Amino acid sequence: MSRSDGVLQDREIIPGILRPTGSTTEPEKARNTSDQGVPLVVDLDGTLVKTGLLIESLIVLLKQDPSSILRVPLWLFKGRAYLKQEIAFRTSVDVASLPYRTELIEYLSEQKAEGRSLLLATATDQHLARQVADHVKLFDSVLASDGITNLLGERKLRVLVDRFGVRGFDYVADGNHDTVVWTSARKAIAINPSPRSRHRISANARDQTVLEYPEANWVSYLKALRPFQWLKNFLLFVPLLAAHQIFAGKLWAKDWLAFFAFACCASSGYLFNDLLDLPADRHHPQKRLRPFASGDLPLTYGVGMIPVLAVLSLVIGAHVSPLFLGILLLYLALTAAYSLYLKTLALLDVIVLAGLYTLRIMAGSAAVSIWPSHWLLAFSMFLFISLAFVKRYGELVVMRSVAGADARARSYEAGDAELLAAKGTASGYLAVLVLALYITSGAGKALYGRPELMWFLCPLLLYWIGHIWLVAHRGRMYDDPIIFSLHDRTSRILILLMLATALLAI
Repeated sequence: MSRSDGVLQDREIIPGILRPTGSTTEPEKARNTSDQGVPLVVDLDGTLVKTGLLIESLIVLLKQDPSSILRVPLWLFKGRAYLKQEIAFRTSVDVASLPYRTELIEYLSEQKAEGRSLLLATATDQHLARQVADHVKLFDSVLASDGITNLLGERKLRVLVDRFGVRGFDYVADGNHDTVVWTSARKAIAINPSPRSRHRISANARDQTVLEYPEANWVSYLKALRPFQWLKNFLLFVPLLAAHQIFAGKLWAKDWLAFFAFACCASSGYLFNDLLDLPADRHHPQKRLRPFASGDLPLTYGVGMIPVLAVLSLVIGAHVSPLFLGILLLYLALTAAYSLYLKTLALLDVIVLAGLYTLRIMAGSAAVSIWPSHWLLAFSMFLFISLAFVKRYGELVVMRSVAGADARARSYEAGDAELLAAKGTASGYLAVLVLALYITSGAGKALYGRPELMWFLCPLLLYWIGHIWLVAHRGRMYDDPIIFSLHDRTSRILILLMLATALLAI
């Protein structure tokens, strides 16, 4: 960064990649050699923070009191400022965990240290805007919506011009809603402006600067859908494989259609869950990097994609079978209930997680009209409960390494770790017991030509369950245990050996 007498020059590189967008003559540069007497006005949404606080507040409201969402249209009828005020009074946003633009804050700190006046001007409600200002501790004053006036666009321009005069202030914004303010600013500082905003800046602002940050690409948008989690949907094929219908082409086609229906349904649920979990994810050492928690993706993308994916999954599901569609609806309802409330209930959340795994197997049965045996359902129940306990235990161990004895993961405390481990390992070993009983049963002997080979599955499964729990105990279970297993070399070898054993036993 180049400075001359503490003055910010046009060619400087400050937060992001600073680039002048218009030419400035030498006399004009001479007139701009001191910024100290000119207040610097900063927008909030998309500028100081990467996210939109109205949607953040709406999400918090939905989580705190889902019934309040029904009153949103009434509040909106009375005006956007009134809507923001009502939501702000009813919610508590964790301003400390918001995804701030740290480079911009560093630049603002430098300007503040040089004696420059900083003003936060935003359309966010004043109650929330002041919380942000108090947290940042840089701004001399705050202008925000007050329940009557929505401080956006022309209204913000009039307030700033009345206070500082035309060309009497510099304005930092992302350009989504306040490009008109730049027409009367001395200097326009734009953060990742759209092509339309760039054109308006060039046409109206005398001194322009663009701050470019890395923006989300298609990979980030796809990552938010969690396509790697679709691997769990291969559980839909379990009934077909368990019935030894390996060469039934029409049934495989139905299962693949069911797979894509569940992929859309699951992604809709993941988006919903990620939006509701924003504050918790931002305090997690790994989950804080998720696209929404980090602010890399706009929250509007998640809000818009949730219904689109849900409807698409139901349309595809309707082409599979009525029973499959019913199970899909049940899965959708359970995931919504889990995200809103059930995941806060200790132990019940584990049972629900295990149930969502088992529902996939039942959905696969409904798709191909092969109902699973009671042996398969019992085995699945105990195995998936063990994996659900691994997930919770792993989260708790990771958080304990960060927060110590005060660590919490969902509704579990640090002291609950041993209890979760005991319950989870017991459930895993019960799954092995069910497998052993199945091998000796008449059903097992009738379905397999060499049932004695099936006994090799028991030590392999015991080894895998023990390995998963050991990894979690050592604080390295950062993901869903099934997804972890597909990336873990030891787990992959054990799974392949179990599959080979089952094939040899047929």
